[in-house]
Amino acid sequence: MSFFEFVSVYWPRLLTGTGITVAQFFLSAIFAVLLSLAFGLMKMSSNRAVKGFAVTYIEIFRGTSLLVQLYWIFFVLPLFGVTLEKFTAGYVAIAMNTGAYGAELVRGGILAVPKGQWEAATAINMSPAKRMWRIILPQALVNMLPPWGNLMIEVLKGTALVSLISVADLMFQAKQINASTYLSAQIFGTALIIYYILARFMLTPFMRWLEAFMSRKLGKA
Repeated sequence: MSFFEFVSVYWPRLLTGTGITVAQFFLSAIFAVLLSLAFGLMKMSSNRAVKGFAVTYIEIFRGTSLLVQLYWIFFVLPLFGVTLEKFTAGYVAIAMNTGAYGAELVRGGILAVPKGQWEAATAINMSPAKRMWRIILPQALVNMLPPWGNLMIEVLKGTALVSLISVADLMFQAKQINASTYLSAQIFGTALIIYYILARFMLTPFMRWLEAFMSRKLGKA
């Protein structure tokens, strides 16, 4: 069977799997951004309890394997009375893992904002919360976006692991097709191409557009 014949036969299953992969990516990315922002700010808190909680979360999820975290969330948490459906467990695990890395990017981006910006906001009597949301975070976002682009690609690649808990994503479909056809080169080659297209021609251009947009917004273009 030629490659094009193979794709013509199995494209519906590949398309379905790709849709699940994209859904996992978007949900993981949204929750990862929220977690990153929350724990990045918490780590900068002057409250020792809040900062300690953030540090604990970051160190645990950065210091352990995403695969182990996925298995814990799906297989171990039910032993403690917390049961998540496999699709939900997938994006929650990826988001919590990515959020730990993203929290450090948020903290670094905030600290990279020139000190004069903090002093100017304080001089016009802005409250700490208003200063952060109106002045500091928009500028920090421009500093964060380039490394966040790389992190989002890692999120996309990380979605392949959800196939191990039977989420019917692209990799799950690829393994199922391979098990019934033994056409490993065709199916995994196709999966590789699809992942590359998603990362190179969809995610990367969007992140570059977002960087340029935010730079123009803040007059840094």
